[in-house]
Amino acid sequence: MGDAGEIHLQIAGTRGEDEARAVAGNGTSPAPPSVSERVQWWAVVLVNIVLVLAGQSVANLLGRIYYDQGGGSLWMATVVQSCGTPLAIPLLLYFGRRPKATATAVTRPPLLKISAIYAGLGVLLAGDNLMYSYALLYLPLSTYSLVCATQLSFNAVFSYFLNKQKFTALILNSVVLLTFSAALVGVSHGSDGTNSSVPEGKFPLGFALTLSASALFSLILSLMQLTFDKVLRSDTFYDVMEMQFWSNTAAAIVSVAGLFISGEWSTLHGEMDGYKKGRVAYGMTLAWTAISWQLTTMGLMGLVASVSSLFTNVISTVGLPLSPIIAVIFLGDRMDGVKVLAMLVAVWGFLSYIYQHYLDDAKVKKILAERSAEHRTVKLATE
Repeated sequence: MGDAGEIHLQIAGTRGEDEARAVAGNGTSPAPPSVSERVQWWAVVLVNIVLVLAGQSVANLLGRIYYDQGGGSLWMATVVQSCGTPLAIPLLLYFGRRPKATATAVTRPPLLKISAIYAGLGVLLAGDNLMYSYALLYLPLSTYSLVCATQLSFNAVFSYFLNKQKFTALILNSVVLLTFSAALVGVSHGSDGTNSSVPEGKFPLGFALTLSASALFSLILSLMQLTFDKVLRSDTFYDVMEMQFWSNTAAAIVSVAGLFISGEWSTLHGEMDGYKKGRVAYGMTLAWTAISWQLTTMGLMGLVASVSSLFTNVISTVGLPLSPIIAVIFLGDRMDGVKVLAMLVAVWGFLSYIYQHYLDDAKVKKILAERSAEHRTVKLATE
């Protein structure tokens, strides 16, 4: 969790790493964030949370519907996860890059360095999206969503080594519970009941691919946080949108190349004609899937920049109960005792992590209040 100064800077959302060093170097405590700063920060966080929860639930549902209605192109299912990047262009043009007029403004890294980072993230995203496409084809949506809970466990490990995330008993408890939740689903083949067109005998492969994709996704989030903290040293809205645009553009290029190299592009016309709901429904399914994934990505990156990659994965895990419920309602998945137990264990793990955040926030408030009182005492003594 970081110390009081670091968490304060996250809450304020207005200072960078250099300013934190300057404050520490001067030996002074950071000024408590104003009410407007706290409200603004929480508003941004809440908007990003809504984008993540709503976006990933809708995107996963549409992805399963695409397969059930006759879609079969794994590369097309991968392309739509990153091809919605043009949605970010109006926002990039509207906000533009606004140079900071402060003494603590940092120099922007070389273009070549940033380009290499965004391209590397894009390649990782493309590979991750492809694994998720296979996983969603081979597993019912409810099972797929529960296994994805392991993202938090993987991210806790990557955050510890890459982002200097501190472990506590509550965080460790959360990681163990979420891992156990996914293991319950993995060892119970009886929980695989569904009306979806899931290929026979693909459960082990789908389970393995979901675990691998979850691990890679967690690594990507940690690398994004590392980029914000150590390379860009900025977490403005423009920086978030720029990373989303270029990394997803790179992922889209790789995915489209895979679509043509694999030869699946030649089957798309027949796939469209054979889609059970018709050609229009085929196009609308893909379009809304792309939009949903882009909104999800925007929320994920916003949370990484505003808080941390681990917190981002916690919020993503909150959507775990949503997808199985949606799958039961719209796809006829069976919600048996094992899945219910796995869901309850996962929610328990999530609440454990949230309680740790509550304790950290209370500790920070106490420290800031004590420093503020000391500052007033010293000021009165010198007058």
